[in-house]
Amino acid sequence: MEFLENVSARGGKRGSVEVITGSMFSGKTEELIRRLRRAQFAGLKVVIFKPALDKRYSETRVVSHDERSIVSTPVDNASAILLLAGDADVVAIDEAQFFDISVIDVCNQLADSGTRIIVAGLDMDFMGKPFGPMPGLMAIAEHVYKAHAICMRCGNLAQYSFRKTDESQVVLLGEKNLYEPLCRRCYNEAIKK
Repeated sequence: MEFLENVSARGGKRGSVEVITGSMFSGKTEELIRRLRRAQFAGLKVVIFKPALDKRYSETRVVSHDERSIVSTPVDNASAILLLAGDADVVAIDEAQFFDISVIDVCNQLADSGTRIIVAGLDMDFMGKPFGPMPGLMAIAEHVYKAHAICMRCGNLAQYSFRKTDESQVVLLGEKNLYEPLCRRCYNEAIKK
């Protein structure tokens, strides 16, 4: 679904929060970039933020696994987004799971002021637990889109990001060398080993 309409019938900007979520390799960032390009095409002022700690592909770009990218601003914390958003019509946040819970208030403040917010992030960590502020962001969102990857073991829809190493910290940046998307059955089998 596309939600470009940001002006109410009675005039004035109407803010909203959209969340794009799912497992690793499900196309979350690709969907985020697609929505942002459409907003830019519509002549809307767009700004994109990402956590400064995420330097996997680029320090200053949001990059999808299929190498599509868009210029972004890295920030150390969610409050910086409020300071840097300016008069943007659309504010996007990628990898929102890496921010603390204050990102929920930031999104609410921006949406309440008439800004369209688009947030992308993992819904679960590698242990299959809700990840950081994502449950709260989904709760306040007008629209939630859940993307699915393909299970690398059986070919069904995947919703889990299985970590292939013994590292135990929750935040461990990596790609296909460290993670694989798995369906529920294959994930449950993998964690038993």
